[in-house]
Amino acid sequence: MKSLAGALHRAASVLASFAMGVSGTGLFLMTLTICWQVFGRYVLNDSPAWSESLALITMLYFILFASAVGVYEGFHLGFGLLPHRLPRAGRHALALVNDGLIAVFGVVMARNGAILSEFTAAHGIPTLGISRAVAYWPFVGAGVLMTIFALDHAVRLRESDVG
Repeated sequence: MKSLAGALHRAASVLASFAMGVSGTGLFLMTLTICWQVFGRYVLNDSPAWSESLALITMLYFILFASAVGVYEGFHLGFGLLPHRLPRAGRHALALVNDGLIAVFGVVMARNGAILSEFTAAHGIPTLGISRAVAYWPFVGAGVLMTIFALDHAVRLRESDVG
């Protein structure tokens, strides 16, 4: 069982690095897009029509993938005051409940993101000439990653209880 948990953790670590790369790339692209928009508006007196749509889509990617990494790193919302007042077994049980809730949230987010992607696939973003589904793909990806990261944390926590 330990080798399976180790493999899951290694895979989660690789996925977290990938998600952070996607997030960093999205932040960089959004910054470039906004700079071009400001330059176009104030220097060229002709703001590009596509810049706002692209900035919003890249923002979705970097925020959602960074939030998934937050689950991996443990920077997500959780119980704050209560665990410190509980004995070790209670803290671990509460952490497992927290991980379970995050995993369920990730599944729901991925599922609903997939439904929205499918529903909007035929609709286009006029200024970009691409499918509106692109705006919902990060919900699917981040939801799957959140689920994997929460399960990884729960497995590692469970192993520390046993070991």
